[in-house]
Amino acid sequence: MSEQPLLKNLTILGSTGSIGVNTLDVVRRHRQRYRVIALCAHRQTDRLFEQCLEFQPSYAVVADATRAAALSARLCEVGVATEVAYGPQALVEMATLTEVDMVMAAIVGAAGLPPTLAAAAAGKKILLANKEVLVMAGALFMRTVREQHATLLPIDSEHNAIFQSLPIDYAANPRENGVLGLLLTASGGPFRKLSAAELENVTPEQACAHPNWVMGRKISVDSATLMNKGLELIEAHWLFNIAPEKIQVLLHPQSVIHSLVQYVDGSVIAELGNPDMRTPIAHALAYPQRIPAGVAALDLFKVGTLTFEPPDEERFPCLRLAYQVLEQGGSAPAILNAANEIAVQSFLDGRIGFTAIPRVISGTLDRLATTTAPDTLADVLVVDRQARELAERFIAQRLAK
Repeated sequence: MSEQPLLKNLTILGSTGSIGVNTLDVVRRHRQRYRVIALCAHRQTDRLFEQCLEFQPSYAVVADATRAAALSARLCEVGVATEVAYGPQALVEMATLTEVDMVMAAIVGAAGLPPTLAAAAAGKKILLANKEVLVMAGALFMRTVREQHATLLPIDSEHNAIFQSLPIDYAANPRENGVLGLLLTASGGPFRKLSAAELENVTPEQACAHPNWVMGRKISVDSATLMNKGLELIEAHWLFNIAPEKIQVLLHPQSVIHSLVQYVDGSVIAELGNPDMRTPIAHALAYPQRIPAGVAALDLFKVGTLTFEPPDEERFPCLRLAYQVLEQGGSAPAILNAANEIAVQSFLDGRIGFTAIPRVISGTLDRLATTTAPDTLADVLVVDRQARELAERFIAQRLAK
């Protein structure tokens, strides 16, 4: 008779987004392994209510007191005893609960940094889907992970693929493991073949229609500008201790090879699979074991052809900006991230055009970047606020012309 696995307790930061929904789908298939302790969302209270009905967490978190009161009343009416809290501090509390073993960090953007950093400080097993954590505070976050003996497992398909393609005892030491470099794959997004002139007129709806992946609106726009790959470049640097010049981006429209590791002996090891986020989620949840994720096996006969091409940094300058800030260091990556969030939201709101996004980022970096790296969470948040304010002013000035 096989021994039953120990039940692991889970907090999901960002449970109503695409990563959170996919995480719950994997959990649903393995209820004997995982118990949901806390579900944290922002404004999608209807979806959060349904999740609470199904998974019966001890806690739920929403953005504000009004939403919290409404959700609590609805749960009371149907006899669900979930305690509802609200606000940023509640997210930190859910990430550091004594009974929680694992934290899925899937809040999009800078809002995910404080609770994820708190989870690292508490020595949790962190399933990292929020790339902004490492972009904004890479040195601080990785130092905290090491000092507090937290476990860090990447969820982004590219970084999870690299993790799977590295030696199990890699320990952030490329030289000792014969690692020559990394190849980060990118689908190229929906505008891979558009000319510079055509990019001037694309709409938010077109930018959010990703050809391969189902994602939220912000990350879909990042994919369309290639900023998503730029953020992943910075994330890969911190996760695997690889120099920027050793990380190459290549467009792979089929999204079957999720990334590759080059070795000094000429070997290249890749992870392949269907484009489904449940695969890296299941890998990280069960690591070092393997569990079914509900994902169909890859049919290479059906795929037929795998193609690759270099990215065009003239049409998609966000990738070039990411390389630049990683080389520059200091506060530059945090500024890039903040300016990008403001620019993307302004594009989604119809205030600026698609090609203005990199101009806003570049203009903000020119006015603010310093070579001093933020050393505390407070330092990071100050830089983030300054960059957002400057990006907003930059946009306002452009619109006033």
